[in-house]
Amino acid sequence: MAGSTTRIAWRNLGRNKRRTGLMLLAIAVAQIAVLLMDGLMNGWIDETLDALTGPLVGHVQVHDPAWREEQAPDLVIEDVNQRLAALRALDAVDEAYARVYAPALVAREVDGHAVVVVGVDVELEAREGGLLQGLPEAGRPRGRTVLIGAVLARETGMQVGDELALLGQGADGSMASDLANVGGILQTPVDLINRMGVIMPIEAAQDTFAMPDQAHEITIRGTGPPELAARLAEQVRAVPGFGELEVLPWRELSPELSAFLDIAEVYGLIVLLIVFVAAAAGVMNTMLMATFERRRELGMLLSLGTTPARLVRMILTEGVVMGLLGVLLGSVLGGLLVYWQSQTGINMVLTSEEDVTEMAIYGISFAGDIYPYLRVRDFVPGFVGVSVVSIVAALWPAIHTARLEPMEAMRS
Repeated sequence: MAGSTTRIAWRNLGRNKRRTGLMLLAIAVAQIAVLLMDGLMNGWIDETLDALTGPLVGHVQVHDPAWREEQAPDLVIEDVNQRLAALRALDAVDEAYARVYAPALVAREVDGHAVVVVGVDVELEAREGGLLQGLPEAGRPRGRTVLIGAVLARETGMQVGDELALLGQGADGSMASDLANVGGILQTPVDLINRMGVIMPIEAAQDTFAMPDQAHEITIRGTGPPELAARLAEQVRAVPGFGELEVLPWRELSPELSAFLDIAEVYGLIVLLIVFVAAAAGVMNTMLMATFERRRELGMLLSLGTTPARLVRMILTEGVVMGLLGVLLGSVLGGLLVYWQSQTGINMVLTSEEDVTEMAIYGISFAGDIYPYLRVRDFVPGFVGVSVVSIVAALWPAIHTARLEPMEAMRS
């Protein structure tokens, strides 16, 4: 009985091929729109999280409680080496490294420029997720040979080989001055580094700015995913000596970007809702038209002994089959489009300037190209949601059919 009902429903869909084709196309286009958006958001969110929890803030950061508000040179973390050793002993910590941030003036000849001298652990920052990731050993900062941000170099005309005079304030209130040579130009996902950064080994920065065994920041990368950062922060706060410091996970360190990521997920749900509405409208319209066109035929079936329940199942089956076919068509076409985009990338820099190849949002620089991709779970909401919506949309035409009076229907 179920098989014959399905066959009848399938044949009914082919009785008006043009109308059925238009409805399938409408549902397919909606599913394609969902998959294109899902693929784009997957690529963008992954790049954002990698940049945010990698070179920018890691999973958790440690500061003096007043440093983020004032960023004064004397607001330092004492006994850095001892604290780093305690952090690295935790099973949940993959790596921990200290950084020094010192505002300074830098001059190549006469004109001075405001910069931020960033002292980094060169060996650790050269690993995956660090500021110097991917740099060959010969291109890393060493001694008084520094790297400068790419935008800073472009705007000031500084070049590799230039000698720079640095002038700032030491953590003890003394005047800090030093000479450094430009050893390379650095491009990172951190906008501050690109625009104002002068990168030098942390030992040299501590020496220049009078910070023995001190740092302004400890960045921690956990062994788990970024979503476990809050739990990692709790473990760090429980380490002796960290209770008086500020220990925050990445979501609290960058609340704007965290909210931006949450909004992106909500936006995806809104687009999915639009798909369901389009599917419901298409299925209901088609089923209503099909029901009224076949009113006499349906009345005849009732007079021949077909039960109203079977007619209801037939109408519902037509609606579900049409919805699933539309989603299947949209999934195939949408999947192929996203795959093509994953190979070519999408240029997100909306500018006519040829030398602009990146953009920055909330302090994170993004490459101009984003590479979308899809996961299996991105296809599931379309199939499940459209199936449910198709049943609901076809329910009224089905109930209307079940209430037909056979003789009246055949005379109409």
